[in-house]
Amino acid sequence: MDEGLRNELSKQGVFTTTLSDLYNWGRRSSVWPLQFGLACCAIEMIAASMARYDLARFGAEVFRPSPRQADLMIVAGTVTKKMAPQVVRLYNQMPEPKYVIAMGACAISGGPFKQGYNVLKGIDRYIPVDVHIPGCPPRPEALLHAFMTLQRKIDEQAMSGKARPRHLNPDAPSEFPVPQFGEHDLVPPKNEMVWETPVVTRNG
Repeated sequence: MDEGLRNELSKQGVFTTTLSDLYNWGRRSSVWPLQFGLACCAIEMIAASMARYDLARFGAEVFRPSPRQADLMIVAGTVTKKMAPQVVRLYNQMPEPKYVIAMGACAISGGPFKQGYNVLKGIDRYIPVDVHIPGCPPRPEALLHAFMTLQRKIDEQAMSGKARPRHLNPDAPSEFPVPQFGEHDLVPPKNEMVWETPVVTRNG
């Protein structure tokens, strides 16, 4: 619609929008986080939902106790290899559309425990992550910023075409393989559909 016509209509109390904008507005304004924490970052996540930071201003009113009722997973803290299968299983139980925020250095890369034999070097090896928050631990303001970043990503998603989100693509998977405990490590060590081994190039 012509922008001038849109402005003229709005002056007369007539507001116009598209189905895509309305659909995305509804999704970004009613995100329901899953209530669970893994380590110290969870304390900051809890603080973000309290009155001082008031995460409810952005539509994330109540943390849901069941993955069946949630569409946002905030992976807050160290993901041990013992917990990784449970995190993937919880993600698989969430309905589409669903999103993931990896909160803190541990959830992104293992953080200060990266060299530990029992620590996963990033949850994005098994499930798709929409927003990464660096820091150890990130403050509640960082989580609010990540939440707004996720809302902007939802706002920009098209309902059709190649740029459409995963839940509107019937060929895209909704569930991912749950890793099993092998003889020495998790099997498989990563999900090829969501994580590629970075290529290291050395100059000289």
